[in-house]
Amino acid sequence: MSEDDYCLIDATRPPRADGPPYAECVLCREPTEYPESYKGITFCPVCEWQEAQRTACSG
Repeated sequence: MSEDDYCLIDATRPPRADGPPYAECVLCREPTEYPESYKGITFCPVCEWQEAQRTACSG
């Protein structure tokens, strides 16, 4: 078994915005790097990093 078999988290990311308006972070309400028109969960760079740490596979 490879280590890729253990981590099954969907890592799809929204497209990066070319400029304002930006979507708000769902946790802290700061502007993100994603377009306001994106429908889905968006995180600012800080919350995105913290969420990745929180949900990272351990093993």
